[in-house]
Amino acid sequence: MEGSDYKTKYEILKRAQEAIGIPIGEIDKTGRIKTGKGAIGTVIEESWFGYHPNSEAEPDFPEAGVELKATPYIRNSKGISAKERLVCNIINYMTEYDKTFKTSDFWHKCQTILLMSYEHKKNIPKADFTIDKAVLFGFPEADLLIIERDWETIINKIKAGEAHLLTEGDTNYLAACTKGADSSSVRQQPFSDIPAKQRAYSLKSSYMSNILRTYIFGDKRDPNIITDVSFLIEDKDLPGNLVINVDMFSDSSNELLIKDWEQLTDKSLEEVVTDMLSPYYGMSVSTLMNMFEIEKTAKNVNERLLSKMLGVSCRVSETREFKNADIIPKTIRIQKNGKIKESMSFPSFKFTEIIDEEWDTSSLRTYLEPAKFMFVIFRENNEGVYSFERIKFWNIPYQDLEEVRRVWERTVKIIKEGVVLEFDGRVTHNNLPKATESNVAHVRPHAKDSDDTYPLPDGREMPKQSFWFNNSYLESIMGCRNPAYNKSCSFGCCHKYIECSDAQRCLHDDLDYSQGCAYRQNLESGHIFFGKNRNID
Repeated sequence: MEGSDYKTKYEILKRAQEAIGIPIGEIDKTGRIKTGKGAIGTVIEESWFGYHPNSEAEPDFPEAGVELKATPYIRNSKGISAKERLVCNIINYMTEYDKTFKTSDFWHKCQTILLMSYEHKKNIPKADFTIDKAVLFGFPEADLLIIERDWETIINKIKAGEAHLLTEGDTNYLAACTKGADSSSVRQQPFSDIPAKQRAYSLKSSYMSNILRTYIFGDKRDPNIITDVSFLIEDKDLPGNLVINVDMFSDSSNELLIKDWEQLTDKSLEEVVTDMLSPYYGMSVSTLMNMFEIEKTAKNVNERLLSKMLGVSCRVSETREFKNADIIPKTIRIQKNGKIKESMSFPSFKFTEIIDEEWDTSSLRTYLEPAKFMFVIFRENNEGVYSFERIKFWNIPYQDLEEVRRVWERTVKIIKEGVVLEFDGRVTHNNLPKATESNVAHVRPHAKDSDDTYPLPDGREMPKQSFWFNNSYLESIMGCRNPAYNKSCSFGCCHKYIECSDAQRCLHDDLDYSQGCAYRQNLESGHIFFGKNRNID
């Protein structure tokens, strides 16, 4: 690529911070601000730093190893939030699988990112936006351990011939997001003939929101995140031999779940959390309440028990790791007959807004695909006593997300054509998708009462509605014992993939769970991708 005049981190950050407060329209020398999405980043590249935008594997400032990203944020009830995920570089399925994390295209391009943040304001011309913060961003060490495992999860799915089944919910901080004009943007993958959607490495919006709140607009410091050019020595690289003080991160609004982040050097986030909770498996709810001195009349008992078991003072969903990874804890109660009584709801939608959405950018998809759920499972025994059975981390498989898409599209079509409302003398029925029409999801009311409504496009009022996972679908996720549900529980491989490769067979101690392992099927067919017995290049 054509080089830039800015060769060192010092020069780059100094120049970037000089742009703070200047309207983008005044920076723009080429009229790029009128060209649509991505225009602000292009203006910064061309008119402020004087180089032509590129999509090459090299970082934007190759001599300094710095990639430039102009990224929007918004202000809402939660304070400052990232407007969107931070998209990095395209994943080349045909070459990336044969690399290590430190030799990967992602690490080569995005090891250090110049983040230039601007507030996205509705009904304000982009030319009037201003850069508000400019920092040199490197990953905090604890985050990097999780990101490296995320990268390995993506690569393992490619090696298992499942690049076409990748979803953002497979991982915690670093995700594989779709990248292309539409669903026809596909690429060849090395271990399957099935075309895979083009995807790019991206940092989840939940992760970027926490980075913005904690470091860029917050008062926490990390030696890998340079917020002031005075922290740099002119013509030198970032200072080394700096030690992270964990106490710098701890506060009541952003509490750390994992106090000793070195646990993440040889275990995944999910494994560490499981290790913390497994000593309580099998204990009854009443035993746990007595152990943690929770009153019988207390509200949100299960939520409080989870916080106590994990040793945090806040809600588990508010801990730094869970917020970064967009992990959503959900309590599941399995009755003595093995059934789950309740379906699982998602946020209600507005009829007048959903009809203007496209699936790829819809509120439902952007909520569901990147999310990872931690199901906290309580099971009832024959005496009617509920005990804490286990936890299960889960994200929606690609094929089931496609079924949700079908339900969503049918919902939008019905709303556009006009919802049919019929009163039978007791309740009002509608023709939105029912649980009997899909094995995954349906639409039903999500309102406090009949007066809790949203307007339909034709002006009629209707009780608030939301999408729900069917209770039968939740049963399939929790048990996976019925062969008909295997596709709902499928995954590439688990953390034991090296041990299994060396043993040439599946070693997971949960037989039901392992039935959904795609790599198990490869092992049974004699295809070994890892370890000393590897026979697939």
